[in-house]
Amino acid sequence: MALKKFRPTTPSQRFKIISAFDTITTSKPEKSLLAPKTKSGGRNSEGKMTMRYVGGGHKQKYRIIDFKRDKEGIPATVKTIEYDPNRSARIALVAYTDGEKRYIVAPQGLEVGTVLNSGIGVAPEIGNTLYLSEVPFGTIIHNIELRPGQGAKMARSAGSYAQLMSRDGKYAIIKLPSGETRMILQACKATIGIVSNAEHNLERSGKAGRSRWLGRRPRVRGVVMNPVDHPMGGGEGRATGGHPRSRKGTPAKGFRTRDKKKDSNKYIIERRKK
Repeated sequence: MALKKFRPTTPSQRFKIISAFDTITTSKPEKSLLAPKTKSGGRNSEGKMTMRYVGGGHKQKYRIIDFKRDKEGIPATVKTIEYDPNRSARIALVAYTDGEKRYIVAPQGLEVGTVLNSGIGVAPEIGNTLYLSEVPFGTIIHNIELRPGQGAKMARSAGSYAQLMSRDGKYAIIKLPSGETRMILQACKATIGIVSNAEHNLERSGKAGRSRWLGRRPRVRGVVMNPVDHPMGGGEGRATGGHPRSRKGTPAKGFRTRDKKKDSNKYIIERRKK
């Protein structure tokens, strides 16, 4: 993965930093794995705006991703590495020996021609999917299930990963980049490696137009609103707005919003660092 910077020939080019797309091998997606994707513009069935700052954007189609990796014992060959407009990571088209094709989230370092496997007795190599009971200690993993057979829910975005620390009974102990340590059933699956496009967080759009292409309308700051519209609004001149909080009054810094009675709290051994 590499980033591409531009000469400041225009104001929008001056701070523009985007992906070089050097790992992508094709620009045409697999038609059989596409699904329609509708846009609401942030409006409900009555045409009223219920979600602010949403609208416009380029027409897109959804790529159907295989998060379950449930074709066990059948090898799959990586055919292409592709761009996906619906996620920050790259995706890979894999073809199984029985003729079926699927999209997966591409891990960092995955190349065309690599043979992937999933299931019991699989080698812990990049792109392979194993049960947590068979992953070696200290291994970097992503696309982690939270319930057996549910499909990957954790560590799916660009550059995400977790590390298997140990096992205790029927649980595996996973450490996340945030510092949180939690238990997950060993019967759950995970994929070896780090999610691709790790430099995604360093990209800079350079201009407002690129946000509009993604369907994001301009966002209005709370401090420039009136008191009736936002808790931080009002005041004479450029007032600070007081303590930062959301439109509904929830404090924005240091206030814990996680439910103390949440059922999954019992699986968290150590909370993330502040």
